[in-house]
Amino acid sequence: MTSSPTEPNEPTADTNANKSPDSTELLARLLDFADAHNLPWAREVARDLEALDLAVYGAVAGAATPTLDTAFRGLTKLADNSKLWFGIAGVTAVVGGRRGRHAAIDGVIAIGIASFVVNQPLKRLLPRGRPDRDHFQVIAGRQVPLPTSPSFPSGHSASAFAFSNAMAGELAWAALPAHFLAGAVAYSRVHTGVHYPGDVMVGALLGAGVGDMVGGVRRRRRERQLRLAPAD
Repeated sequence: MTSSPTEPNEPTADTNANKSPDSTELLARLLDFADAHNLPWAREVARDLEALDLAVYGAVAGAATPTLDTAFRGLTKLADNSKLWFGIAGVTAVVGGRRGRHAAIDGVIAIGIASFVVNQPLKRLLPRGRPDRDHFQVIAGRQVPLPTSPSFPSGHSASAFAFSNAMAGELAWAALPAHFLAGAVAYSRVHTGVHYPGDVMVGALLGAGVGDMVGGVRRRRRERQLRLAPAD
């Protein structure tokens, strides 16, 4: 399916009103799936979620927040290519002792898995164009370069929560600050206009699942070692 040819300044009534042309390909695939499997309720849910997604994106785009613009623009750039998380992993490995090293390794492994899953099968199978920032009039001062990869799901959000959940599995005290930072990175992708909220939410959920899986492997291994350890 191709994106709608409707121009941003020429919306039609009902379905394409306030809709970015680049957002429609994923919706079209979901509607096709619902029609092919005779799921009218799924069709309506998909339409409602798309409308909500665009409405929230538009609300964020129209909010004047000059102080936050600078902060979130810097944060989202820092998280490019997971630089932020690799830096935290390095510091944690150096100062955190044995468990800190384990947490850092788990976090990096989780980033690798989440990045692969998001950027290879999912972005290819469920393509969604990046938001049309001109259409939504995203404030220029908060913008960062628009990636050329598909928008759904958010790789930054997936990596952020994969790292945070995996790290927190080994270092419980790090859970709150790590997840707060992950949430800020995820939101920064919407604030700077490069993702829709739905992209970010799905990416975060996927990343969290990967992080829990990696952390769970570490915990089960430790529990097995404790069971096999000779009694004093």
